[in-house]
Amino acid sequence: MENSVKKILEHIGEDPQREGLIDTPKRVQKAWEFMCGGYNQDPMEIMKSALFTSSNDEMVIVKDIEFYSMCEHHMLPIIGKAHVAYIPNGKVIGLSKIPRVVDVFARRLQIQEQLTEQISDAINEAIAPKGVAVVIDARHMCMEMRGVQKISSSTITSALRGIFKKEKKTKDEFLSIIASSFHK
Repeated sequence: MENSVKKILEHIGEDPQREGLIDTPKRVQKAWEFMCGGYNQDPMEIMKSALFTSSNDEMVIVKDIEFYSMCEHHMLPIIGKAHVAYIPNGKVIGLSKIPRVVDVFARRLQIQEQLTEQISDAINEAIAPKGVAVVIDARHMCMEMRGVQKISSSTITSALRGIFKKEKKTKDEFLSIIASSFHK
């Protein structure tokens, strides 16, 4: 990877031996290993470490989960917030595990639509709740830094499963709770 970064620096007209760039290839490698660390993590293992029996059958929501991902088309940042809800069906997930699951999938090359689905499907598989809802509101640097250059535009995606898809009242309750969090 370091050699590839050196070649990129040369390709754009930089001198990889310039003082400020000498260690850049190493730093870029470390950064990419961190930003793509989700490939080395199993969301099921994370959730299995904190599953608990519960009689609760009311909505559980973790909102405003900040995440950083990389667009698989341009390898530029996606910056956003995820809002995750589920209605337990005998099992609950330790609350800290939900943001960790978001990070597992966000730390892979992504498209937002796929990221939303992956989070929802993983939670659905782990605890078979009555329903799962995931809404993501994110900015895409591939739209802001290049191309159409639409600064501060955001994209909202959702993945609804079970009762969130079938029951308008349940979906509306979730959306009203997270409404104040949307990008303004």
